[in-house]
Amino acid sequence: MSDTRRRVKVYTLNEDRQWDDRGTGHVSSTYVERLKGMSLLVRAESDGSLLLESKINPNTAYQKQQDTLIVWSEAENYDLALSFQEKAGCDEIWEKICQVQGKDPSVEVTQDLIDESEEERFEEMPETSHLIDLPTCELNKLEEIADLVTSVLSSPIRREKLALALENEGYIKKLLQLFQVCENLENTEGLHHLYEIIRGILFLNKATLFEVMFSDECIMDVVGCLEYDPALAQPKRHREFLTKTAKFKEVIPITDSELRQKIHQTYRVQYIQDIILPTPSVFEENFLSTLTSFIFFNKVEIVSMLQEDEKFLSEVFAQLTDEATDDDKRRELVNFFKEFCAFSQTLQPQNRDAFFKTLAKLGILPALEIVMGMDDLQVRSAATDIFSYLVEFSPSMVREFVMQEAQQSDDDILLINVVIEQMICDTDPELGGAVQLMGLLRTLIDPENMLATANKTEKSEFLNFFYNHCMHVLTAPLLANTSEDKCEKDEIVGSNKSNTICPDNYQTAQLLALILELLTFCVEHHTYHIKNYIMNKDLLRRVLVLMNSKHTFLALCALRFMRRIIGLKDEFYNRYITKGNLFEPVINALLDNGTRYNLLNSAVIELFEFIRVEDIKSLTAHIVENFYKALESIEYVQTFKGLKTKYEQEKDRQNQKLNSVPSILRSNRFRRDARALEEDEEMWFNEDEEEEGEAVVPPGEKSKPEDDFPDSYEKFMETKKAKESEDKENLPKRSSSGGFKFTFSHSASAANGANSTNSKSVAAQTTPASSNGSSSKNTNLTTSVTATKGSLVGLVDYPDDEEEEEEEETSPRKRPRLGS
Repeated sequence: MSDTRRRVKVYTLNEDRQWDDRGTGHVSSTYVERLKGMSLLVRAESDGSLLLESKINPNTAYQKQQDTLIVWSEAENYDLALSFQEKAGCDEIWEKICQVQGKDPSVEVTQDLIDESEEERFEEMPETSHLIDLPTCELNKLEEIADLVTSVLSSPIRREKLALALENEGYIKKLLQLFQVCENLENTEGLHHLYEIIRGILFLNKATLFEVMFSDECIMDVVGCLEYDPALAQPKRHREFLTKTAKFKEVIPITDSELRQKIHQTYRVQYIQDIILPTPSVFEENFLSTLTSFIFFNKVEIVSMLQEDEKFLSEVFAQLTDEATDDDKRRELVNFFKEFCAFSQTLQPQNRDAFFKTLAKLGILPALEIVMGMDDLQVRSAATDIFSYLVEFSPSMVREFVMQEAQQSDDDILLINVVIEQMICDTDPELGGAVQLMGLLRTLIDPENMLATANKTEKSEFLNFFYNHCMHVLTAPLLANTSEDKCEKDEIVGSNKSNTICPDNYQTAQLLALILELLTFCVEHHTYHIKNYIMNKDLLRRVLVLMNSKHTFLALCALRFMRRIIGLKDEFYNRYITKGNLFEPVINALLDNGTRYNLLNSAVIELFEFIRVEDIKSLTAHIVENFYKALESIEYVQTFKGLKTKYEQEKDRQNQKLNSVPSILRSNRFRRDARALEEDEEMWFNEDEEEEGEAVVPPGEKSKPEDDFPDSYEKFMETKKAKESEDKENLPKRSSSGGFKFTFSHSASAANGANSTNSKSVAAQTTPASSNGSSSKNTNLTTSVTATKGSLVGLVDYPDDEEEEEEEETSPRKRPRLGS
């Protein structure tokens, strides 16, 4: 099967008249008993499966095109093509086909195209068996010729006969001479007839006629005839456009005259198909299939010829990366490459492989890196398109290049960071370029398309690289727009919200949404890399600041990020969320949303419903203990009542277990294997302190060492007791928005230390009835439990349960959720 002569690519023509690649295999011609005849068989080279089994029918018209193509119609509207790697193989199979049909292999077409219904009529009417007699090519016969050409289009037989007659008599060239006469005489009627004739001849769909019409000497006259559409008051000026406006730019002079001619011809034929010819109706769309194939195979030839010219491509690269090249020249070089890559999509896969490997060898990636960092928007956009072809073709090739590059250069100039910066700095208000680049980044960091070989795994290597060298660039805008100092500024201005207000600029919001989409993808696919990153940077807290955005789509992106994290049901994440009190901004957003029944409302409720249905115990306990008062008034869904029920059931279960445990063992109740927990927590908290400890500590407490914790805790409890009597008299009032707010601050101990797992703070914002209403006082209603260092207290049966009940009386009244 390794015989390259018989190696073929099977194409079928789809409904859009485009050739679809059905696979590569090896062709043979053998007698197939089931089909009772000699047949063409193509077996896939990958697994030996049958790609094609087609009986060589004595009446089917097979066409041989461009030495390596055999094209035929299997049934109405089902065209097939075999594209051979070598001419010799094509000739061999062509001989077999001609042998079965009793034809001389020197012919280009084995049969006249005949459909069966016409075949019967054909036998009944012997007079039609002769070739069509064409009227003499004269001015006064143009109307007659036009009627003839348009009349045959509905009949496949007559179309075929007319095509043969036109070919035999060199008729097209005579018609084009008449066109010049008519134009000189300004004979409008004649020119209108010629439009109909030439358009009709194109619809005959014959490759042999196209070769005459699209030759250098004829094509401009053909375009000229097509300018005179009778439906138009004034003729179009297509020739003027093709000769004067459309400039053939040679970035590097092309010396091969055949190649130049092919490029000109392809451009002009494409122009005829796309611009001049009206969009074919349903009945006409099959008429131009050969024209589409003509362009398709021309493009294949152009790419192959350019690729084989090593000198040409290396010269293009040299100029592209040379600093001395001026901007206009560089723009043309990049546009040339973009078009070159677009043409390469027509190549067969093995040729496309060779094409991209040639580009990689010549240094396309380092060249792109330089070009993508340039100021010229056009150049950058074309470079992005080229980069997308490369990423689609082989993400591994791009990843390998980037990792090698990291060993020699700074993070700033790494290709991936250049791509991320382009994404962040996109000036388009709709961020079209950024969306495209984000898609490419996602492909590059998608573990699904990463290879695992015997000696190394691309996944772990590349992700280590990405998180060490690139992740900080990607998250920079997110961290900058949710930073602590922004929060302080907002409070100074006298904002009602105690949380950070995120930027209202629509473009920034769009960008942050894109970054969040990518981070959400990472949470789903990158397991421990992203987990460490989120913990070290306290990333979820920063993301949830965006729940305050006036752009609901951005708030939803932030919520989706948290939902993905909770969806993993990973206790590591769950402890991080409960210790950081990270449900607070979500619940604030739900309460702020009021009685509006919208996507935000549904999404938040779905998050809690997921926790209830999946019975995530640690989160259920956290939500019920900290937020149930604020949520119990929400009765239009049973979610929160359901969470409370689950919580109470679990509490009862734990109590029963407790009662069966001897009292001496109770101090260590309800905990996981202590060693496993300590190792996990040690690993995380140690990393925190080394790398980004401050990320988790609110600004006011950054300076305090951990050891001060017990003292500050005692002071806190004293002031709390002192205030309790005052608080009982002075109940918190509603905030301006009508809801009770929790402040988005959490004690450093709760966020950071293993000392107090269950410390929780629910703060209700109260507004003194002062005239300006700008100052706001936060009354903290907090219960904290100190645990013996190193042991973990269970979530129920607190020693100070009674105290908690007393406090519940003083907590804010629940906010009615539905408007009365």
